[in-house]
Amino acid sequence: MNEMIQRLIERTGLPEDKAATAVETVVDFLKEKLPGPVGSQIDSLMSGDAGMAGKLGGMGSSLGGMFGKNE
Repeated sequence: MNEMIQRLIERTGLPEDKAATAVETVVDFLKEKLPGPVGSQIDSLMSGDAGMAGKLGGMGSSLGGMFGKNE
């Protein structure tokens, strides 16, 4: 989660406490909206489980479209 917070700080200039709140809000939203098994895997991903990141594959890219980012 720290990596995501740092990226948000770098890209937006938000203070660390605001960036942390934003990341937590987005993670909670995703866990609430995604199917149970995928939502529960977000905790593993956010805790730095590198193996989980590979298992989720391109999910991050797919989710980018939800937020209007088409990369």
